[in-house]
Amino acid sequence: MQSLKGEQAGAGQEDLARKEDLAGQAEMAGKEEMAGKEEMAGKEEMVRKAELAGKAALIASVGGQRGYADWTNPEHRLRRLLSEFIGMAGLTFVLSGGAAILARYGGRGLQPWDTVLVLSAVSALWLVVAVYFLGDISAHFNPATTLAFALRRDMDWVMVGAYWVVQFAAAACGSLLARGFFGPAGHLAATMPKPGQSWQAAGFEVIITFGLVLMILNMANGPKLNGPFIPLAVGAYIMAWGTMGGPFEGASMNPARSFGPDVAIGNLSTWWVYLIGPTVGAVIAVGVAYVLRGPAKAQEASAAEGTPLNRATT
Repeated sequence: MQSLKGEQAGAGQEDLARKEDLAGQAEMAGKEEMAGKEEMAGKEEMVRKAELAGKAALIASVGGQRGYADWTNPEHRLRRLLSEFIGMAGLTFVLSGGAAILARYGGRGLQPWDTVLVLSAVSALWLVVAVYFLGDISAHFNPATTLAFALRRDMDWVMVGAYWVVQFAAAACGSLLARGFFGPAGHLAATMPKPGQSWQAAGFEVIITFGLVLMILNMANGPKLNGPFIPLAVGAYIMAWGTMGGPFEGASMNPARSFGPDVAIGNLSTWWVYLIGPTVGAVIAVGVAYVLRGPAKAQEASAAEGTPLNRATT
C-alpha cells in the first residue's frame, strides 16, 4: 500500500514537471513569435522610411512633424535667409571689387586671361570659405541650386521664393557696394557673351551649370556628404570652369552672380543668357541625379534646409 502511494506520488511529480516543461516551451515560443513580429515591424518601418523622399524622409528621420517643426520655425528660416544673403553678397562683392581693383590698380600689362584667372580664384576661395562656415545653416548661394533642391522635393516652394528674393537682392547689394568703393571699372565682373553668340553662351551655361548642380546633388545625397573636403570640391569646380570658360562668356553658372554686376553697371540686356542657361542646366541635372541615386533621402533634405539652432552639433 505504501509502495503504491509512492508510485502515485512519483507519477504526479513527473506529470507536474511535464506540464511545467510544456508551459515553459509555450512561453518561449510566444516570446520568439513576439520578437519575430517586432523585428518584422522594424524592418517594415525601415523600408517605409527608405521609400520616403526629400522633405518626407527628413520628417521621418527627426521624429515626425513635431521634430520637423525645428526646421520650419521663423527663427531658423531667418538664419537660413541671412546665411544666403551673406554668402551671395560676399560672392558678388569679391568678384565686382576684384575686377575693379585689377582694372584700376593691377597694372597696364594685364591680359584678359590674367583677370579671368584671378577672379576665378578669388570667387572659388570665397565659396570654399563660405561653405565651410555657413554650410550647416544654408549654403546654396545660387538660385539654380535652390531650384534643383525644390524639384527634388527637399524644400517648400514658398521658401524657395524667399531664397530667390534674398539671393538676387544680395547679389545686387554686393556689386553695388563694390561700385561704391571702386567705381565701375572692369565692368564690375559683369558676364557678357561675345557679340552674336548669345545662344552659344546660353548653351555653354547649360553644360557647366549641369555639371555643378549634378555634383552638388550627388554629394548631398551620397556617402560623401559629411566629408571635410566638400567645399574644396565646389571651389575646384568653380575655378576650373571659370578659368576655362571665363574668356568666352564669363562662366557664370549662377543667375544671381550675373544679375548683381549687371544691376550695378545698369545693363541687363544680356542677363537672359545667364538666366535661361543655368535654369535649363539645373533641370537636366535633377533628372540625371534621379537616375544615378534615386529620389532624395533625408540627408539631402537636411543639406538643403540646414541644421536648426537647437539641433546643431557642438
